Amino acid sequence: QVRLAESGGGLVQPGGSLRLSCAASGFTLDYYAVGWFRQGPGKEREFVGAIRWSGDTPYYADSVKGRFTISRDNAKNTVYLQMNSLKPEDTAVYYCAAVLSFRIVTTTREYDYWGQGTQVTVSS
Repeated sequence: QVRLAESGGGLVQPGGSLRLSCAASGFTLDYYAVGWFRQGPGKEREFVGAIRWSGDTPYYADSVKGRFTISRDNAKNTVYLQMNSLKPEDTAVYYCAAVLSFRIVTTTREYDYWGQGTQVTVSS
């Protein structure tokens, strides 16, 4: 069964850090680009960042550039989202998604597989 599973969400104070993981099962992430998206209360799902299958030059939304870092460990079939300097406006459910592509993909409709999401709450 093909599955993506996010983990690592939780409650953190402003300025804090969290690392989310996206673990794939039932298929290998080799040759898949992986994206991170988030959906805040009452908002549409928005692109956060993405990484190519090769792991080089991840691409980020302007709102998280310089604070968030995406990396991948293909041997572990896992992609990570390191989030630093978190702000209350980062509060959202975070989703990872995978698409069989060599390029960066920023639109939700192009992704083949989605995780169930993990809640991140930034609050004092």
